[in-house]
Amino acid sequence: MKWRYKAKDFSGQMVRGMVEGASAVSVAAMLAEQKLVPISINEVKIAPGRETLLSGIGGVSGSELANFTRQLATMMTAGLPLSDALTLLKTQSSPRMGKIVSAILTDIQSGAALSTAMSHHPAVFSRVYVSLVKAGEAAGVVETVLNRLAETLEKSREFRVKVKGAMIYPAIIVVGMILVMAIMMVVVIPKMKLIYADFGEELPWTTQVVVGISDFASKYWLLVGLGLAGGFYGLRWYLTTDSGRQQFDGFLYRLPITGSLVKNVMLAELSRTLGLLIGVGVGVVEALTIVAETLGNVVVEKDLRRISRQVEKGFPISISFSESELFPPMVGQMIAVGEETGKLDEVLYKLSVYFESESEQKVKGLTTAIEPVILMILAVGVGFLMYAVVMPIYGITNKI
Repeated sequence: MKWRYKAKDFSGQMVRGMVEGASAVSVAAMLAEQKLVPISINEVKIAPGRETLLSGIGGVSGSELANFTRQLATMMTAGLPLSDALTLLKTQSSPRMGKIVSAILTDIQSGAALSTAMSHHPAVFSRVYVSLVKAGEAAGVVETVLNRLAETLEKSREFRVKVKGAMIYPAIIVVGMILVMAIMMVVVIPKMKLIYADFGEELPWTTQVVVGISDFASKYWLLVGLGLAGGFYGLRWYLTTDSGRQQFDGFLYRLPITGSLVKNVMLAELSRTLGLLIGVGVGVVEALTIVAETLGNVVVEKDLRRISRQVEKGFPISISFSESELFPPMVGQMIAVGEETGKLDEVLYKLSVYFESESEQKVKGLTTAIEPVILMILAVGVGFLMYAVVMPIYGITNKI
């Protein structure tokens, strides 16, 4: 279980963080060993399968985590002792990251390994991150692992920025469309309705529909707002349940237009993380289990657990992937090449580069295709409203 705590150090400064422990009592004992006085310890309910390598939660952004990893790797590669490197980073980081680095430094000075100290902050250092550092410690190549982690974090961040950036313009158009229609329905239509009433003009059906919707929204705006809020939070709650997540994740995979994009993004994340774990010496079964918990897709998670069980029984990982309907045949074929050549981690890295490139191309294509569609919908919607508003005015002017 994970616990969020507040504690004070020997100088009276407040320290906050998250740790794993069997109970609140064990967490309190752990804090006491770190010379911290617990103020509060609360269990954290975290939905499984939503943690990624570049988590960016717990008050620390993905950019901060990538910078911290890069700086720590550079200092350790230059020969600086771990304690000295963390002491420097403690003062150079943001206040939130500085406190975490300080807690890690305290753990290390108490005799804990770097991976163990990082595992006390699961909101910042994901299981993938900690597992990689732990494997690096076992092999005596922590600096190498940190450098690879830094590169992976930076590439992951760049990739996500590109995907999000490509979707900004369509999102702005959609928001603008909704705002224009809302303003017309709530502000413009009620005023025009009064003008129509003064002239006694019989309204066409299009105007009657628009006026009816406008009246309902004006009279029952609170009910409409509560209904929308209730629907939003109800859907949000349903997506935290096992059945809800499974249906939603399966739905994302089956979407006719964006489904292939979701699949490619997931495949890029899967192959990148799996290759990184295998490359530093983590066993294939353990690596598959870790990746299954971090991808954030229940459907894929179940299939990866099936593959993990098959590999544990002695089946080749390439055959296990080839039998899956979720992964394209190319994945199994490339993994087979990696198994035969003994370069599985390199093959998985090349796969991640390929799927990242495919994702970027699909985002560009999707953006190019969806913009005219959104503009057409905007034109039809606004055009319908304008027609409903203007037609009675023509009738009024003709009578004059």
